[in-house]
Amino acid sequence: MQPSRRPQEDPAGDVVRWAAFSCLLVPVVLVVYGTSFGGAAVATLGLAAVTAACRVLLRHSEQTERTGRNAARVLAEDRLTPAHRGRHSRSGAGTQRGCQVSGGMSPHD
Repeated sequence: MQPSRRPQEDPAGDVVRWAAFSCLLVPVVLVVYGTSFGGAAVATLGLAAVTAACRVLLRHSEQTERTGRNAARVLAEDRLTPAHRGRHSRSGAGTQRGCQVSGGMSPHD
């Protein structure tokens, strides 16, 4: 039997889970090493606030990244489609700017 894997990796979720674990572990270690319960509680609240702020920032970053990927995909699709050349576009051989092919002399000669 193979170990089950999550269908989609979530690195931000992993970071938040480890931070939450630390929020629980740090006060225990502080109390074991002689810090008062009040001091451990303050440390727990501080860590929880930092963890919550980091979670919000990570989720915002993920949304921005997804939006950026979607915009990049749309731009890539636009590049693949033929663009409208505007009202001054010309088609045909020899009609590029500066390349006038004329059989006779121009009026300015």
